[in-house]
Amino acid sequence: FLGAGKPPMYGDYEAQRHWQEVTYNLPIRQWYFNTSDNNLLYWGLDYPPLTAYHSFLCAYIAKLINPDWIALHTSRGYESQPHKLFMRTTVFVADLLVYIPAVILYCFSLKETSTKKKASICALCILLYPGLILIDHGHFQYPLSLGFALWGVLCLSYDWDLLGSVAFCLALNYKQMELYHSLPFFCYLLGKCFKKGLKGKGLVLLTKIAGTVVVSFAVCWLPFCTDMAQIMQVLRRLFPIDRGLFEACMFSSPPPRLANIWCSLSVLIKIKNIVSPQTQLKLSFAVTFLSLLPTCIKLTVQPSLRGFKFALVSCALSFFLFSFQVHEKSILLVSVPVCLIINEIPFMATWFLLVSTFSMLPLLLKDGLLLPYAVTTLAFLSVCAASFSIFEKTSAEDLQLKPFSLSLKGYVSWFKSFPKIVRSLFLLSVTLMGVLSLASAAVPPPQRLPDLFPLSVSVISCLHFLLFLVYFNVVILWDSKNSRSQKKIS
Repeated sequence: FLGAGKPPMYGDYEAQRHWQEVTYNLPIRQWYFNTSDNNLLYWGLDYPPLTAYHSFLCAYIAKLINPDWIALHTSRGYESQPHKLFMRTTVFVADLLVYIPAVILYCFSLKETSTKKKASICALCILLYPGLILIDHGHFQYPLSLGFALWGVLCLSYDWDLLGSVAFCLALNYKQMELYHSLPFFCYLLGKCFKKGLKGKGLVLLTKIAGTVVVSFAVCWLPFCTDMAQIMQVLRRLFPIDRGLFEACMFSSPPPRLANIWCSLSVLIKIKNIVSPQTQLKLSFAVTFLSLLPTCIKLTVQPSLRGFKFALVSCALSFFLFSFQVHEKSILLVSVPVCLIINEIPFMATWFLLVSTFSMLPLLLKDGLLLPYAVTTLAFLSVCAASFSIFEKTSAEDLQLKPFSLSLKGYVSWFKSFPKIVRSLFLLSVTLMGVLSLASAAVPPPQRLPDLFPLSVSVISCLHFLLFLVYFNVVILWDSKNSRSQKKIS
């Protein structure tokens, strides 16, 4: 684990253990407040209540096995093989109960995966995505928020709108980063209500969804609703906006090494030095909002399940590239929705998932995960190439770009060589990522440019993501299948 055995913070593994210590030994009213028993500077809780309840549940079980694991104050930095086995088991159980069933059921629900073999292959590719595997290992993450979000998508695909709303509320109340996916859920459900008519069935559905969301949040936040000070303190912990644009970046000291637009621009323009934190917040909000707007309008006006899944990708990618306080690991919030459409655009989805893993290379090297990174990435690429024949699916139609190509009219002939161009760009991209990965691990950087390789990884990944953002928006805005697919769903 990252930081294991290294005081004073001991790494992300210690964060999860410490939250168990705090939630079990302290009353709820102290969980998010700085006290003599709860130093918020030492892995203070900064996730929503559902994370805290989950930590309490794990702590209750830990107490039965060995009270020393969560003893107040004296357990700081505790590590032992039995405890590591216990903590790993809690993650495995969360995977088995929430994330893995959602992936499997989703793949078997797809019309495109008409046979059990195709559905199994699709599920295997998603579960082999190296980014999630490596981050779960190196940073000790629970997959519950992503799992609940997948359950939300699965429920909506069956028109179980109320259950889907509950599932997404649980995801949002487990990790606030699920805001990356909130607008597509909101716009899709609102669009369905509009389509049914807001004077009849649509109004009834809207009322039911609104009531479901309010009740779900009320249940999750009930212990903190004793007074407004409790609620405001939790919100301050969840959204520490005063810390600045780059606070969430692991490498916040200059230069930032994160594959979003702000950190890439900071190589040329020292944004932190010339723009105040308040202006940084307004700027990032404005750019994020403008980048989201076309997709959200299209999804609201023409709601379809296919458009919803693509909007999850596009909106999450906009948040990652342009929003406030992004972490390297936040790319996983884009990658999981991309996994959901890997059966529709296997070539582009595989390419994106490779780049997303590569974008976390500085973090993975810091964790000492070079060999697992190489092995899992090659395994993932091999399975996707063999399962989906990705190199045979590079035509404009395969990449969902035929409506866009037809709209170009006089330039349609250019698309005849499109598959060859796309394959060449893919091979160039993979080669570049491979060379930079080897160089980052084995070649000492020039003395004058000690951050050359991490910065190169970040900037190149950012350029990839910008192109992917354009691509996904083109697919969404020129989508001619929306109305037909919606009829099939109905």
